[in-house]
Amino acid sequence: MYKLPESRIFYFCMANCCLLLLGFGLYLEHVKGLEPCPLCIFQRLAYIAIFMTAVIATIHAPEITFARIYSGLITLIALTGSAIAARQVWLQHLPPDMVPECGPGLDYMLDTFPMAQALKMILSGSGECAEIQWQFISLSIAGWSLVFFIFLAVLNIIYFLYKK
Repeated sequence: MYKLPESRIFYFCMANCCLLLLGFGLYLEHVKGLEPCPLCIFQRLAYIAIFMTAVIATIHAPEITFARIYSGLITLIALTGSAIAARQVWLQHLPPDMVPECGPGLDYMLDTFPMAQALKMILSGSGECAEIQWQFISLSIAGWSLVFFIFLAVLNIIYFLYKK
């Protein structure tokens, strides 16, 4: 009987976790009518990057060396996503008089400004990124995103260290 490699199962679960999170984000956007801010969109891009890396790893079913490479890459992406989510959580907890003004839309920034300047403006956040549109157990979407990014990073660090 054929037995699935341990790495294939691990990365398959990782990909499905990201797929569920992306699906929930699309549900909130298209069914509940919540408009994602630029920081939310960048968090989605991080989940997509983790998903794609995990799918490639699932197909590859790597042994020790490549499993560590995939886990390291996913950890790096998850830490980047957690930094973006942490920035948004920080913006959401600023006093109202300290919240930055709402800036131009993401499309406008990407079309008008050079890429480096647009990224700086996007990652600095704006008033729309500080708005809390949805909460569950007193955590906003960005708060939950931060929790899941940290969870994915920790899982991959553990897998990286203990893959034999």
